[in-house]
Amino acid sequence: MKKRLGWAILAVIMVLVSGLTLGQRQMGEFLFERAVSSTAGVDRATALPDGLHAYVCGSGSPMPDADRAGPCIAVLAGKRGFVFDAGSGSIRKLGRMGFPMDRIDAAFLTHLHSDHFDGLGELMLQAWIAGGRDTPLPIHGPEGTERIVAGFTEAYTIDSGYRIAHHGAAVARPGGYGGEARIVPMEAGGAVVYRDGEVTIRALPVDHAPVESALAYRIDYGGRSLVISGDTVKSGALARFAKGADVLFHEALNPAMVGQIGQQLAARGNADAAKIMADIPDYHTSPEDAARIAAEAGVRELVLYHLVPAPPARLIERVFLGEARDHFEAIRLAQDGMLISLPASGKAVTFDNLL
Repeated sequence: MKKRLGWAILAVIMVLVSGLTLGQRQMGEFLFERAVSSTAGVDRATALPDGLHAYVCGSGSPMPDADRAGPCIAVLAGKRGFVFDAGSGSIRKLGRMGFPMDRIDAAFLTHLHSDHFDGLGELMLQAWIAGGRDTPLPIHGPEGTERIVAGFTEAYTIDSGYRIAHHGAAVARPGGYGGEARIVPMEAGGAVVYRDGEVTIRALPVDHAPVESALAYRIDYGGRSLVISGDTVKSGALARFAKGADVLFHEALNPAMVGQIGQQLAARGNADAAKIMADIPDYHTSPEDAARIAAEAGVRELVLYHLVPAPPARLIERVFLGEARDHFEAIRLAQDGMLISLPASGKAVTFDNLL
């Protein structure tokens, strides 16, 4: 009797377990279908008002960080899209943010340190396939950009052939593969490098020596403007270039924190890495100096990106900023997934996170 009762209980348990398993599977299928129906092929950017919208697709630096891709800021100016730098991992972040790849008109490189362009191959690929391009992507940058673009184009040529063969020329349009380098003039005071309708993009040479050619960019559209510093030391020319902008994206390095990292590396016998930590502060900008530039320029908001080292926790953000808010109050640290919106012909600046 007890034996039969035991088998009966076991049978009931098995039925319940199988029912729960089936229920979990059905729930999983339901959730997946909902996710697909609400995201696949949906252009989330259509819900945005006319204006300037900046997508932080990468806020990190060469230092390893699981939460931050390499430097990348994508901008929607009305219906036109632009990507400024393409650090490692940033283009996948951009895809997750729902940026419309079919609107990308051009890409821009601030300079040719590898952490600012090591995702360029993926950008060219996504602009081509996901963006449905039938002409190569224009890529603006300093002298040497043509070599970078040619190298990535060659590296992806075998892959492009596979995609054309697999999907057909009607989908993987052969004429849209690759990039077209366009060299930006290094003119003191800045030069217009793109103008189409209401969109104007200017470039300013900045000091990132020994890098010979480094650029900041300013985007104006619909009465709104934002500036991207690229890598640079504190610059009065950049403050003038950013005069009256709504948002200044400025790189930031905390020298004391980098120094502590260097000391630990030296103490553990890694002299080469310690030397690098000692070298890098002299061609970057501290949070305090970035705040001074923002104050001088009279911008509405300062967003620090390309953070070195990126604070891993909220409490450490205050340490990273140091005394920066003594010089300019409206400061935010960029996070991957951040969306900053500037509706046309207004004064509002709104922040959201899409990841």
